[in-house]
Amino acid sequence: MLLRDAPVGIFTQSPNVMDLVKCDGAALYYQNQLWMLGSTPSEAEIKSIVAWLQENHDGSTGLSTDSLVEAGYPGAAALREVVCGMASIKISSKGFIFWFRAHTAKEIKWGGAKHEAVDADENGRKMHPRSSFKAFLEVVKWRSVAWEDVEMDAIHSLQLILRGSLQDEDANRNNVRTIVRAPSEDTKKIQGLLELRTVTDEMVRLIETATAPILAVDIAGNINGWNNKAAELTGLPVMEAIGRPLVDIVVSDSVEVVKQILDSALQGIEEQNLEIKLKTFNEQECNGPVILMVNSCCSRDLSDKVVGVCFVAQDLTGQKMIMDKYTRIQGDYVAIVKNPSELIPPIFMINDLGSCLEWNEAMQKITGMKREDAIDKLLIGEVFTLHDYGCRVKDHATLTKLSILMNTVISGQDPGKLLFGFFDTDGKYVESLLTANKRTNAEGKITGALCFLHVASPELQHALQVQKMSEQAATNSFKELTYIRQELRNPLNGMQFTHSLLEPSELTEEQKRLVASNVLCQDQLKKILHDTDLESIEQCYMEMNTVEFKLEEALNTVLMQGMSLGKEKRISIERDWPVEVSCMYLYGDNLRLQQVLADYLACTLQFTQPAEGPIVLQVIPKKENIGSGMQIAHLEFRSCGSYHISQGSGHTCHPLAYGYSAV
Repeated sequence: MLLRDAPVGIFTQSPNVMDLVKCDGAALYYQNQLWMLGSTPSEAEIKSIVAWLQENHDGSTGLSTDSLVEAGYPGAAALREVVCGMASIKISSKGFIFWFRAHTAKEIKWGGAKHEAVDADENGRKMHPRSSFKAFLEVVKWRSVAWEDVEMDAIHSLQLILRGSLQDEDANRNNVRTIVRAPSEDTKKIQGLLELRTVTDEMVRLIETATAPILAVDIAGNINGWNNKAAELTGLPVMEAIGRPLVDIVVSDSVEVVKQILDSALQGIEEQNLEIKLKTFNEQECNGPVILMVNSCCSRDLSDKVVGVCFVAQDLTGQKMIMDKYTRIQGDYVAIVKNPSELIPPIFMINDLGSCLEWNEAMQKITGMKREDAIDKLLIGEVFTLHDYGCRVKDHATLTKLSILMNTVISGQDPGKLLFGFFDTDGKYVESLLTANKRTNAEGKITGALCFLHVASPELQHALQVQKMSEQAATNSFKELTYIRQELRNPLNGMQFTHSLLEPSELTEEQKRLVASNVLCQDQLKKILHDTDLESIEQCYMEMNTVEFKLEEALNTVLMQGMSLGKEKRISIERDWPVEVSCMYLYGDNLRLQQVLADYLACTLQFTQPAEGPIVLQVIPKKENIGSGMQIAHLEFRSCGSYHISQGSGHTCHPLAYGYSAV
């Protein structure tokens, strides 16, 4: 349209100005002439509107309203059947373009309104759906459909192009066809505006989708820009943010900074790298304030007047939290290192080049070396050395191990420990455990090593010495026990070989009985020699074997083990058990039974005096049938005489009592 006869061509040719936005009519008032399209007020009424605009809105470049009545136009009541809404732009000092819209009643299809039969109007007359619909039309016909933002953008774009292309008629009244007579220049302007619009749309899209928070305020400090990232960080949606004063959503200690930025913007000064804190809302409220580093950009209108400020920000919340935590840790760390309390261990630090950075008071006490003599010295070679200066170590191997430990930690590997000894400045040898940890800066880069010396107190050293002696004694006892076991195996092997030689010989029944008892004694001894699990023995827990054996043979073997001690103390040993015991075969651990009963018998012999008479080993059997082919035998063993072994039961072992149950 603009390349034709302008501005008249945009009314007289197709497409025309009514195709730019949705309207019912349009009018051009230019150089005291009038062109009209569609449903419009009369020529006299349009000139009346022009006069009203020049008188009441002369300072503005246009006006848009959906109700001329509310806009204050005196003749609006007479126009309401034709026009309710109007958008107008000034294209020259006395030239205007108008777009008109009728009331919304034309666009509403009748559907009635719900009223109860008892409803009545203000005059007491009953109302029915059609009368209520008429009342509704009476209200809305004073207002048109509202002008949308995209429509106003199109109207304002046309205004900018025409105002830049048309010369004021007061300066040149004959220049009506400016655009037609200079198409090349106007074509360039149109192309430039199209390019500008494309760039603007792209910039808006980039701002909305930017990963950095971007916000803007007008000159009064009210928010008029709030991108998606700002909404995401603060939890405040765009629609709730627009129109709110910026100072209402910043933390109190940032209010002055925001005011400073706005004051500077009024003077055309754009602030850089200022920190502000925004409040958080809704789901982000529990996360605390959002910390932003902002640069301000002044927003200007066509006359280069500052009309607002745009903030392009960087979110520093996470970095600030980490830095604050690091600062607190650093403060605590310095307080610990500098603390003179005796509870603080010896601490020293080195940098990544191996030079000493810290040497606390506890380190000075244990080494005798002053802090100023250690700081900035090489830890290996100047602080700890093989020479007479510094803290001397025993040998070169100690320094090598220390060097390996420091290099390992500084290279980023796991913390290490080293048994480390040195001589203090008085020549006293100090043994310690050295623990080294890597040191890092705020970015996580390794900057050196932090080391602790663990030196035991005299009391702890004494306790460790006693523990070491106890462990040594236990080791010696175990070695002695191992030696005894080893030495017993040799004669035991000899006894077993002798038995193997006697087996082919012709022996009497008594001799066979004695040989059998001797074999059982050998097996018992062999069993004891294989008891290497001393921990289970101390906890009274032993694994039992289950074999078939004759009870009388086991009892005779027990008596044989006590005969030697009985003769020595001149105490006779007798037996007392029924015939059924002599022929009783059991399933159980005969060797453990022999071992326990032999210990009982030996204990009885030890505490019995010769004048008190003989010792009688008594067995009282009881049987319990648990089926047609199996019985449980409960055996009670008693030592009858001056010393009594009390009754036991089950598989419980007691030094002075024993009860045995077997199948």
